[in-house]
Amino acid sequence: MWTVIRRTAPFVRCKSCYSDHSTTRHFYTRTSNGVPTGLYGFDHLKSPNGFQRFVDDAIERSSELVNYISEMPSSVEIIRAMDEISDAVCSVVDSAELCRQTHPDREFVEEASKASMRISEYLHYLNTNHTLYDVVKKAELDDHLLSKEAHRAANHLRSDFEKGGIHLCADKLDRVNQLNMDIFQLCREFNQNIINDPGHVDIFPESRIPKHIHHLLKPICRLTSGPSRESLRSWDNKKEKGFRITTDSRTLQSILQWTSDDEVRKMVYIQGHSVPQANHEVLDELIAARNELAQIMGYRSYAEFIVMPNMASSPEVVMSFLLEMSKMIKPKADEEFEAIKNFKRKSCGQKYVHLEPWDEAYYTAMMKSSTYNLDACVVASYFPLGQCIEGLKMLAESLFGVTFHSVPLAPGESWHPDVLKLSLQHPEEGEMGYLYLDLYSRAGKYTGCANFAIKGGRRLSETEYQLPVVALICNFSGSHNLSVRLNHHEVETLFHEFGHALHSLLSRTDYQHFSGTRVALDFAETPSNLFEYYAWDYRVLRRFAKHYLTGEIIPEKLVKSMQGARDMFAATELQRQIFYALVDQTLFGDRLGQTRDTSSIVADMKRQHTSWNHVEGTHWHIRFSHFINYGAGYYSYLYAKCFAATIWQKLCQEDPLSLTTGTTLRTKFLQHGGAKEPADMLNDLVGDGILRYCNGGIVPDITSFSDEVKLVEDKQEQILL
Repeated sequence: MWTVIRRTAPFVRCKSCYSDHSTTRHFYTRTSNGVPTGLYGFDHLKSPNGFQRFVDDAIERSSELVNYISEMPSSVEIIRAMDEISDAVCSVVDSAELCRQTHPDREFVEEASKASMRISEYLHYLNTNHTLYDVVKKAELDDHLLSKEAHRAANHLRSDFEKGGIHLCADKLDRVNQLNMDIFQLCREFNQNIINDPGHVDIFPESRIPKHIHHLLKPICRLTSGPSRESLRSWDNKKEKGFRITTDSRTLQSILQWTSDDEVRKMVYIQGHSVPQANHEVLDELIAARNELAQIMGYRSYAEFIVMPNMASSPEVVMSFLLEMSKMIKPKADEEFEAIKNFKRKSCGQKYVHLEPWDEAYYTAMMKSSTYNLDACVVASYFPLGQCIEGLKMLAESLFGVTFHSVPLAPGESWHPDVLKLSLQHPEEGEMGYLYLDLYSRAGKYTGCANFAIKGGRRLSETEYQLPVVALICNFSGSHNLSVRLNHHEVETLFHEFGHALHSLLSRTDYQHFSGTRVALDFAETPSNLFEYYAWDYRVLRRFAKHYLTGEIIPEKLVKSMQGARDMFAATELQRQIFYALVDQTLFGDRLGQTRDTSSIVADMKRQHTSWNHVEGTHWHIRFSHFINYGAGYYSYLYAKCFAATIWQKLCQEDPLSLTTGTTLRTKFLQHGGAKEPADMLNDLVGDGILRYCNGGIVPDITSFSDEVKLVEDKQEQILL
C-alpha cells in the first residue's frame, strides 16, 4: 500500500506521557453542543477570509512567545514555549493544507493557499531567528534539568534550525530561504499540474469498453460520415457513441485491468504515462533547487540531506539495502514475468508474443481469477463501507480497549456533507482524540488517500492534555452512502490509513513536535503497513465482512483464495517498489551524468532493475507525486514493509485481536510517537531480529519479509538445483 501522510518541515515540524490514571483532557474548541464554529472546530474559519485572522493570531501568539523566550526562562519553559509556537503555526499550516486539498468551495481553497504562503514566510523568520536558536542550544546543554523527551525535543529543535541554514553567513542564508520558497512553489506546481492535466483518450465505439466500468467514463459521440445537410438532419441515425477516458491514475488502472482490447490498453497506458508534460521542466527545476540547497548546507546531495537524520543515516546505506533487495527479488520476478507471458501466449493462441507493460494488470487479473475462481464483484459484496467502518471500530476496541463514537458536527465545522466525525474514548482515560472521515471521491478533491494532521497532541499541564485531531481522506467511488461496496484493495487502503490515524490518536507525547506520525521519515509508515495485515486475516474479517444483502459472513475459503491471488505476483510488485525507490534516490542523489535528462535515467533504470521493458515516449515519473511528499525518502515504504512483517509474525500473528497484543503495541510503540528513538522502540517491541546495523546506519532485517514473499524458499531451491 503506497499512500502518504502529510508532512512539513523545519523547526516547526507540522509533520513519558501515557498515564494509567485518569486526567482531565483539554480540547481546543466546543463542537458538540450545536454552537456554530468554523472548519475543523477553529472559530476563525467560519468564512474563507477567516484564514487571514487565523494567520494573524498564530503570528501574534508566536511573537509573544518569542519575546518570552528572549527573557531566558528556565530550559524546561523554553522547550515548552517553542513547542507552543510550533503548535500555533502547525494549526494554520495543517488546516490550510487540508482545506486546499479537500474543500469544494474555491474561495476557501484560495484563502487557504494565501494563508499557507503567508505562514510559510513567517516560518522563514522563525527558522532564522538567532535568539531562538541560541536559547535552544543553551537548553540542550542543560540536559540534567530536562526530561528525556524534553532533551530530545531540544536536540531536534537545534538540528531543525541548522537544517534551515541558521548557521550560515547572511548571503548563503538568503539563498537558502529563496530556495526553500522556490521548492515550496515547485512542489505545488507539480501536484497542481497532475490535477489540471490528467490526459485523455477518446475511444470509439463504446463496445470496446467493458460495461461495468462505463460509469467511470464520459460518454461522447461523433458523426460516422461527413456533415452533409442530410446527415445533420438524421443525426440520431448517424452518430457513433464512444467514451472519453480521462487517464488519471484511478481510471487508468481500471481500464488496464478490465479492458480486453489490446489497442485501447496501449493508447491509455501511453497517454496516462506521458502527462503532464509541464512537469518535465518542474521536476528538473525541483531536482536542481534541492541539490543546490543541500550543497549550500554542506551535503553532497539532497538525498544525503534528507536521509542523514533518519535511521538509514546515509544514501549509501539506503542504496546498499535497495540493491540487495533488487538482486534477491530478480529471479522470482523474472519467473513471474515468464508466467504472465506464457498465459498471454495461450490466451492469444499465438506461438510468439511480446509482453508489454499495458498487459500486466489485465493478464495478472485474469490469472488470479482463473487460478482461484475469484470474482471481484463477489468479493466486494462482503465489504459495504459501513461494515468496514464497523470493522475499524471493532479492531480498535479489541486491541486497545478504546471505542469510536459518532459525534454530531457543529454548524460550520464540516467542509462537505459526506464528512463524518468520530470521537475516540477510553473507559478510564476518557476522550483520546477526534477523527474526521472524508471517504468519497468528488471533483476537485485530493485524488489519493492520506492521513492529514489537524492538531497534534501535547501536554498542557499536569491535568490537561490537548487532544489530537486528524482527518482520514480516501476516494471511494460509487453512491455517496455507507452502502457503497469496496473492492479489497480499497479495504486494505482504508486499514492502512487507519493505522496512521491510530498512531496519532493513541500518541501521548509531552510535545506536539513528536505527536503521532511526527517521527523519523523511514519509520513513519510502519504502523500503517502493520494494519494492512488485519485487512487480510480471516480471524479479523469474519468479525465484520458480511454480505450486503444476506448478512452472510465472508467464507474462509474465499479469503484463502484472496490471499493466494495476492501472493501470485508479490515479487513483481516488490520489484516495482524497489525500482521506484532506486529512481528516487538516484534523481535526488549525487548528480552523476548531469548532461543526461531524467527520462533517460529513468528508462535505463527500468531496464536494469525490472523485468519489463520501457515504452519509448512514456514518462511515468512526471506524475509520481511521492517525489514531492517523500523526495529521497521513498525507500521508507520498503523499510516499513520489512519492519511490519517482523512485528506481525513475532507479536500479532498468533492472536491478532488480543488486548495483550494491543497493549504491547500501544505502550511500547504507538503512544511514544517520535519521542523515542525508532530503533529503541522496535527492539523493545519484538526483541532482536527486526533490524541490523550497517555502515553507520540501520536497515531492517528482511528475514520475516523474505519468508512472507517466499524469497528464502526460492533461494534455497536454486542452491539445491
